[in-house]
Amino acid sequence: MQSAECWLCRIAREARGENTDSLAAETNSHINSAGCEGMATTVTTAHHSICRHLHDSMHAAQKPESRLMFVTLDKESNMSTLRRREGFLRICSKEDLAEKAQSIEVTIPD
Repeated sequence: MQSAECWLCRIAREARGENTDSLAAETNSHINSAGCEGMATTVTTAHHSICRHLHDSMHAAQKPESRLMFVTLDKESNMSTLRRREGFLRICSKEDLAEKAQSIEVTIPD
């Protein structure tokens, strides 16, 4: 008998000895997301691989005279280190930036 429940989530929960009640519906979007318990590691690994490839491709195509800096994948640079290094605090505080971003975000329709 076929079920609407995700069999990959069922297998993952059974392997962990967990309850298999209230499983997510088996849809393409569910299976291709990190929300699918049976595919989460694979989907996340694929996502990271694609991001790494894009980052490497952009870096390789960058012209020597370019002043662009990319946030590195190994966390050498993240938004906090970039803010400090580039003196963004002189422009606005992290709190002010978060507040403004939130005020814009709430106006975006679902």
